[in-house]
Amino acid sequence: MHNNIKVIAFDADDTLWVNETYFREAEDQFTIMLEDFLPRHVSIKELFKTEMDNMSLYGYGVKAFVLSMLETVLRVTENNIPAAYLGKVIQIGRDMLSKPVIMLEGVETVLQALQPHYRLVVATKGDLLDQERKLRLSGIEHYFHHIEIMSDKQENDYAKLIKRLDIQPAEFMMLGNSLKSDVLPVLSLGGFGGHIPFHTTWEHERIDFSINHPNFYEFSTITDTLAKLLPEQNAVTE
Repeated sequence: MHNNIKVIAFDADDTLWVNETYFREAEDQFTIMLEDFLPRHVSIKELFKTEMDNMSLYGYGVKAFVLSMLETVLRVTENNIPAAYLGKVIQIGRDMLSKPVIMLEGVETVLQALQPHYRLVVATKGDLLDQERKLRLSGIEHYFHHIEIMSDKQENDYAKLIKRLDIQPAEFMMLGNSLKSDVLPVLSLGGFGGHIPFHTTWEHERIDFSINHPNFYEFSTITDTLAKLLPEQNAVTE
């Protein structure tokens, strides 16, 4: 496998650094705030419904999440809620945009090992300014040949990226925590996909079937990728 690949792309959120944890914390704050109006499990369900309804308009990221929270508050209370609650929602969003960038274990070790052998790319979706902020604060931006902040991660989005990189799909590997967004579209194009699970997965990113594909690889941690992508070096160290 590794002999064919020229470019390795990494998802950012929950692959390189912590992200979904912050969304779940914000969701908890949101549901607690609405406890006088709805049970918490109902608030979560209503918020998710709003997010899905708004996906084609707002896309992904903190700002889209805040807009959906505001819309949910107004809808479930039939616009009968003190303005202070809306201010609380906005503050939840501002706090999310100020969260520290916490790197996941092994990330820099892997980037250092792979950089001499492959072109490394970040391929992530979300809010442009927030993703740029996290990349800047991460301290790992210099490892990457190219940064792609995508509005979505469908087949056509990856096809455009692969064309921009001037390679064939079979020369491209995507590594990420989402089977739905990071793996399946790339496999459909003829590329390689590697799943690196994170302990929390957004409902929208889950799939209810197993993947059986010759180009699919399941890793326990990001450091496990080195055994597949640098087998000669691993053989020497062993």
